[in-house]
Amino acid sequence: MANRNVRFVGGPLDGRIQDLRDSEAVAGRLLRHVHLHDGPKIETHYELHYTPESGWVYHLCGRRP
Repeated sequence: MANRNVRFVGGPLDGRIQDLRDSEAVAGRLLRHVHLHDGPKIETHYELHYTPESGWVYHLCGRRP
C-alpha cells in the first residue's frame, strides 16, 4: 500500500502534515482529535477532502453536539 501526505487546515492541527494510507483515502472521512494535555479536554473534528490542485486535506469542521 502506498503512502500519501495529508495536510491539516484549521484548529490545533493546522499546518501538520502526516502520511495517509490508501485505505484511509476516502473523501468525506471524518477524523476526531482529542487534546487532553494541560487543561480541559478539547475535541475537534476534521473532514477529508481531495482536489487535484492541493491533494488530500483535512479541513476543520464546525462544532458538533
